[in-house]
Amino acid sequence: MTTAQTILADSEIEAILQQRIDQEKQSVGIVVGVIDESGNRIIAQGKRDQTDSYSVDGNTLFEIGSITKVFTTLVLANLVEQGPLNLSDRISTLLPGPVKAPTRNGQEISLLDLATHTSGLPHLPDNFAPADMSNPYVDYSVDQLYGFLSNFQLPRDIGSQYEYSNLGTGLLGHLLSLKTGLDYETLVKTQITQPLQMHDTGIELTTEQQARFATGHNTLAQPVPYWDFPTLAGAGALRSTANDLLKFLGANLQLVSSPLNQILQTTHIVQAQTGTSGMAIALGWHLLNHHETEISFHDGGTGGFRSFLGFVKQKRFGVVVISNSEHDVNDIGLHLLEPRYPLAKHHPPRQRQAIPVDPNLFDAYVGRYELAPDFILTITKEHDRLYAQATGQSQVELFAETETQFFITEVDAQITFVRDPQGHVKHLILHQAGQDITAPKLNQDTEL
Repeated sequence: MTTAQTILADSEIEAILQQRIDQEKQSVGIVVGVIDESGNRIIAQGKRDQTDSYSVDGNTLFEIGSITKVFTTLVLANLVEQGPLNLSDRISTLLPGPVKAPTRNGQEISLLDLATHTSGLPHLPDNFAPADMSNPYVDYSVDQLYGFLSNFQLPRDIGSQYEYSNLGTGLLGHLLSLKTGLDYETLVKTQITQPLQMHDTGIELTTEQQARFATGHNTLAQPVPYWDFPTLAGAGALRSTANDLLKFLGANLQLVSSPLNQILQTTHIVQAQTGTSGMAIALGWHLLNHHETEISFHDGGTGGFRSFLGFVKQKRFGVVVISNSEHDVNDIGLHLLEPRYPLAKHHPPRQRQAIPVDPNLFDAYVGRYELAPDFILTITKEHDRLYAQATGQSQVELFAETETQFFITEVDAQITFVRDPQGHVKHLILHQAGQDITAPKLNQDTEL
């Protein structure tokens, strides 16, 4: 079978994007890049911004979120190849003297453990408490990172289990910077993007690049701020274009010649299992084995963007999908690489209408509701208006659809307050992302 037969035609891809944007209202703009032995193709649909007349294209910049992790682990592989580091090096040898690296049963965390999410470190540190959830990583400092590491107790043996960790890969990027004396962006540019001539991939943008930078949007297509990662850059700080990411795929697939082709092949080798059926982890890349096809991929997401980068090595083709909306695009990427992965079906977000209700009703709703252990939703009444605030998140106003059903405008989420036969509110139900989560009201007298 030739690669040409395995990838959908441009018109078919365009139809998928049109449906996703125009009918299902799941994005403002999506760019798909396809690469195979016959060359590159760009299929784009939509706009850079809701109010922007500029269409997205192969040179539009997007936040690529966790696809950054593949670049972080490639920098590691490069530095191992060049000699100053080994995958087995202990992170304690790279951290400043006073900082204590977590250990367990005499074991120490290695660089490979960070690169494969098997270090035992959590997804995020327990002292991660953003002042602004619309840019959550911006105020997390190196001192906070060091404080967390020095006090954290590992919950299990190092290397025993996969747990996806933004903290772990962010720490890896930080350690590589410490070792080389170069900031993360400079490391990526000197080690990867300059050799591959990926001139639109980085963190700090020029004025000209800024003009091509798409606006991110939440699930309701409202514009949201960009994200900044001063300390954990290696986890998700990069911005890029579809054309640049096709250059990266071309080198991974050895469809173009570059100084990195050989070292890239070493990042495709399985290093650990993830505990999910048919899914392993290489250096940065996840390897998915279903439908008699092995797909190497990574996805990414920030507050207003979603991205997917993947390839089928045996068939020498790959795809990139980048969107300026918080709605997932993984299904598009997987479907293009292997059509037996189905496309998701979406319904456009419902337009909700607020109605006036008696503010005296709100008094019964005020209180603290437990969504999960250590995750509380606090309902307050201020100036005859109702507000909700989840642990570690900013306060949002609730708007009434009925006397007991309320919605939030910032995200596609709703809250229903449930009364018992005596009229007391004992719990609420949070409706979000297809889930209905019941949260009991905490008794103010007995909860302490």
